[in-house]
Amino acid sequence: MLKEKARKKITKIITVTSGKGGVGKTNIVSNLAIAIQKKGLRVLIIDADLGLSNIDVLLNLAPKYNFRHVINGEKTIQDIVIDGPYGIKILPASSGVQELTVIDKFQKTKIIEVIESLKGDVDVLIIDTGAGISENVTFFCLAAQEIVIVTSPEPTAITDAYALIKVLSTKYQKTRFNVLVNSVKNNEEASDIFKRFSRATERFLKIIPNYLGFIPYDESVQKATKKQMAFVDLFPKCLASKEILNVASKLQS
Repeated sequence: MLKEKARKKITKIITVTSGKGGVGKTNIVSNLAIAIQKKGLRVLIIDADLGLSNIDVLLNLAPKYNFRHVINGEKTIQDIVIDGPYGIKILPASSGVQELTVIDKFQKTKIIEVIESLKGDVDVLIIDTGAGISENVTFFCLAAQEIVIVTSPEPTAITDAYALIKVLSTKYQKTRFNVLVNSVKNNEEASDIFKRFSRATERFLKIIPNYLGFIPYDESVQKATKKQMAFVDLFPKCLASKEILNVASKLQS
C-alpha cells in the first residue's frame, strides 16, 4: 500500500481531538474516515492515543503490531498498517503501554518521520489523539492542517474543549479550529452550544472557531458500537450517518 511514487499528491492532515474523554471522538474518527473514503479518497487513520488504543476495538480489528513497534525501530510502517472497512487504512496504537503516554524528543522525531513518509500515499490522514491538554495531544494537533475539536452538551466537555483551545492558541499560536458537537438532539441545540462557546473563545482568546456541524444522538450509533462496526457502514441512512457525510464534505472543501 505504502510504496514510493514518482510524484506524490498533497495529503490533507486532520487531527481530531477533545478536551474531555467520553465525547465520542474515536467513533467520530472511524465514521469520518469511512465517509471520506466513500467519496473516493484514500484515507489512513493514525491512532495517536498511544497508550490506550481504541480504533481497533471499535472496528473489531486485531492488529499484530502497533505504533510502538515502529517508534522503537522493530517494524516498518508497512508491517503494521492494517485494512479497515471500505478500504480505509489504520495505523494502530498500543494498549496498556504507559511509557508512550509521554513521548520524548527521539520518539517525536520518529513520529514526524512516519507522518512525512505517509504524505502522498493517501489523500487524507486522520489523527485520533487522546483527550485532554497533554503534550502528546498538542504535538499531534500541531502536525495537522485542520484541527477538529469534538465536544458534547455536557458542561465539563465544553469547558475542557475551551481549555484545549486556550493551550493551543496561547502556547502554540494556533488560530484555526473546527468544532463538532456530538450527541445532541438536533442542529438547534448544537448551534446554541456552539454560539455560547464561540462567544467565550472570541472574548477571552480572540479566537473565532469554525462550526463544523453536529452528530445527533441516534440509537443507531449505540447499536453499531455494540456490534463493533461503524454506524455509517451498518446504518448508512440513519441521521448520524447523514451528518457525518456532511462533515466529511465540509472538511474536503
